[in-house]
Amino acid sequence: MGEAHRRITDYLNKFSDAVSYQDVASLAQLFSFSSNSPSLLSLADALNYFQDANRLIKQSDKFSQFGEILAPIFRSLQSYRLGNLVDSYHAFEKFANAFIQEFRNWESAWALEALYVIAYEIRVLAERADRELASNGKSPEKLKGAGSFLMKVFGVLAGKGPKRVGALYVTCQLFKIYFKLGTVHLCRSVIRSIETARIFDFEEFPRRDKVTYMYYTGRLEVFNENFPAAEHKLSYALTHCNPLREANIRMILKYLIPVKLSLGILPKAWLLEKYNLLEYSNVVQALKRGDLRLLRHALQEHEDQFLRSGVYLVLEKLELQVYQRLVKKIYFIQKQKDPSKAHQLKLDVIVKALKWLEMDMDLDEVECIMTILIYKNLVKGYFAHKSKVVVLSKQDPFPKLNGKPVNS
Repeated sequence: MGEAHRRITDYLNKFSDAVSYQDVASLAQLFSFSSNSPSLLSLADALNYFQDANRLIKQSDKFSQFGEILAPIFRSLQSYRLGNLVDSYHAFEKFANAFIQEFRNWESAWALEALYVIAYEIRVLAERADRELASNGKSPEKLKGAGSFLMKVFGVLAGKGPKRVGALYVTCQLFKIYFKLGTVHLCRSVIRSIETARIFDFEEFPRRDKVTYMYYTGRLEVFNENFPAAEHKLSYALTHCNPLREANIRMILKYLIPVKLSLGILPKAWLLEKYNLLEYSNVVQALKRGDLRLLRHALQEHEDQFLRSGVYLVLEKLELQVYQRLVKKIYFIQKQKDPSKAHQLKLDVIVKALKWLEMDMDLDEVECIMTILIYKNLVKGYFAHKSKVVVLSKQDPFPKLNGKPVNS
């Protein structure tokens, strides 16, 4: 009993001292459940053994003033240690709300790092609680609740004072929740607040948060098929990402590469190898060769992976670029044989090239594809319908994308 009493009192003193001396590093450690630190685990064991921690809080003015913060975090830690994650989440949410009320009263932003830990922990704990609910056949709803809490936190931070620099971190935690829940449309209101509110200067936010923000907003632009904007945001994230965080660089490249491909920019082989993104190797080779069969094979082989990432449709639309490359190769072969007639492409020659690639298409299908290529400005020319010939422009018959998307 004495040792348990000592551990609980030690935690209470650490909390009180951290607040009194505005020691945010020490305060943040007291809330970091997911770290599974020995001190927190031993405190949880002490709480489950002693069973009367509330009395220790109430009997001292030093601790009782923070009773609404300390009592629920103790309950949360007890349940966490016992593996009751839903109960732990409920208590943690009460603690977090009480902490926010106290945070409002502090004029300076000294406790921001502790607030970041709370924002992170409530999201992670909600995910684990939802898995517990789902395993018991119940509706998972805690992550949605964590999102509502973080919106409240965002409102507290979105003022004119020094606390506003914390708004972007909370925004990034919200993005992670919305992407996990499949409710990415909810990101829009937060993005509007960050990008249009005069109180925010994007460059004043910490680099870590700016990189995460640009990564998620870049992914949103991919889903919206706004590839130039996606390329800008994801490139910003890549440029400013810590070069030692290879896992983060890989996450950014997983979306930036298909965006670049859609703009006609191919990655180097060493980049794919270094960051273990070899699923894109055959896609790149298909674009270089004009090999439709290879592209479709690559999409089929990695279909689940591309679908989970949300880039499958982006990659599927690369077919038009592959057709352009194939027609361009046929054009160059003809130019070597008979330069005077190189700009006249017979459709049946394209049909034969596709058959060699084991792609069976008739003249009508090829004519339809060539019409689309001309319409999308991937090929400059016109049809001579009677002779089934595409007459290519003698000047720049295959316009380069030069970082611009294929015309929609």
